Amino acid sequence: MTVIEKVAYLRGLADGLKLTDTTAEGKVLLNVIEVLDDLALSVTDLEDAVEELGEVVDAIDDDLQDVEDALYDEDDEDDDEDYFDDYDEFDDEDEPLYEVQCPTCGDTICVDESMLCEGEIDCPNCGEKLEFDLDDLDCEGDCEGCTGCDLD
Repeated sequence: MTVIEKVAYLRGLADGLKLTDTTAEGKVLLNVIEVLDDLALSVTDLEDAVEELGEVVDAIDDDLQDVEDALYDEDDEDDDEDYFDDYDEFDDEDEPLYEVQCPTCGDTICVDESMLCEGEIDCPNCGEKLEFDLDDLDCEGDCEGCTGCDLD
């Protein structure tokens, strides 16, 4: 039995008792039934709105699943392994990395010896030109991209 049906049943009982608004008790009970009737209609409207929203959310969820399937195709799991294999190629433990902090943005950048030998790089975060003083390094002039650091 719905809320509207329950309120209708109460209204029928009140009519069967021949309640009128001439007495104080009758006036109170009739007004209570009127308020219950309004509440029952509001609850029914809310239930309908929630059901409609649930259907919309389900449709959005289905559409999102289609987008996820298109973007993250399950066949690409092997590609993830290839990505990490490619990344391992850059992990050259023989060449040391140096951390350089950009004085402008504070970003920490890892550079290798060949990048230091170039004498300057642009900060990938803010674009600030970073220059390196290589007087304290022992450069043998054979690092990749070396412009001859004149440190021999």
